Amino acid sequence: MDLINNSVLPVSIAPMMDWTDRHERFFLRQISRRVQLYTEMITTKAILLGDRKRLLNFNGEEHPIILQLGGINTEELSECARIGADFGFDGINLNVGCPSDRVQQGEFGACLMATPELVAKAVEVMRNAVDLPITVKHRIAIDDQEEWPCMKKFVQTVSNAGCEHFIVHARKAFLKGLSAKENREIPPLRYDLVYKLKKEFPFLTISINGGINSIDLIEAQLTYVDSVMIGREAYQNPYFLADIDSRIFGDLADKPTRQDILERLYPYIEEAIAGGVPLKSITRHIFGLFNGQKGARAWRRFLSENSPRFEGSTVDAINLIKNASHFVIQ
Repeated sequence: MDLINNSVLPVSIAPMMDWTDRHERFFLRQISRRVQLYTEMITTKAILLGDRKRLLNFNGEEHPIILQLGGINTEELSECARIGADFGFDGINLNVGCPSDRVQQGEFGACLMATPELVAKAVEVMRNAVDLPITVKHRIAIDDQEEWPCMKKFVQTVSNAGCEHFIVHARKAFLKGLSAKENREIPPLRYDLVYKLKKEFPFLTISINGGINSIDLIEAQLTYVDSVMIGREAYQNPYFLADIDSRIFGDLADKPTRQDILERLYPYIEEAIAGGVPLKSITRHIFGLFNGQKGARAWRRFLSENSPRFEGSTVDAINLIKNASHFVIQ
C-alpha cells in the first residue's frame, strides 16, 4: 500500500464513540481495503486499569489502524502509547475534539484547545516513548475563542513539539450549552479555515473532517488538503465506500457487491459467535449496508428484532443474516 506524508492515507474513517469498535472496523474493511481506520477514543485510565485485550485487540485485516487516546496525564499517555505499539497499532492519535460532559470532567478532549502547551508536552512524551506517528485530532476553537488565531496558535505550538499531522474537525466546539450530538451539527462548518491552515503550514499534513458525505466531496476537498476523514456517513451508509478504492486510491480490483461483503463477513461472525460475542454486537453495525435499496427497512427490522434474542449456533447465526438478506437480495 502506497502511503503519503508520515503514513497518512487520503481517506480515513473517523473514531466514533460506540460505533467504530472492532466489529465495525472489520466490516468496513470488507468494503474498502484501502481507507485508514481508527479505534473509538479509548481513555488512558481504561487501558491502564481495564481489560486491555478486550479494549485493544483487533483483527489483522484492519491494518492500517490508528489508536485514538483520550487523556492528558503525560505519564499515562506515554505508557498507553507503548502499550498501543505493543498491540501492533500503526499510529497513535490524541483526541482534542470531543466536547462530551464526561470528557470535560476528565479535563481532556476539546477543552485542551485552551492549553496547547499541555498538548505539545503530551505529543513530546509519546514521540519519545514510541517509534510511531503521533497525531492530533482537534476543533478549530472552543467557546468564545476567536477561531483563526486560536487554531493557528494551537497548531504552531503543537507542531513545535514534533506533531506533523493534524486532523481538523472544521467546527468550533461549545463546551456549555450544546450536547456532544449538537456539537457535531449546530456550529457552522469552516472549511475555509482548514484550507488556510494548510496554506499557512504547507510542511504539515492537514486532514479535514466534518460533513463530508460523498466521493465527489472527498475529491473536491483533496484539492485543498492532504486527506479527508469521513464520520457518520461511513456508519449510516457504508456501501458508498465501495467506490473509494478505485476513485481515490486507483485500485483496479473489482468493486465488491453487498452480497460479496456479507460473504466475507460470515467466517468472522462464526468465529466471533463461537468465542462468545453476542450476535447483536456485530449485526448492529451492518444495518446500513442496504441503505437506499428496496427492502432495506425490512432488512434492518429483521436484524434488530431477531439478533438481540439470538441464542443459537454459529450456523444459525449465519442463517439468520441470510434470511434477513432475502428481503433485499433477489
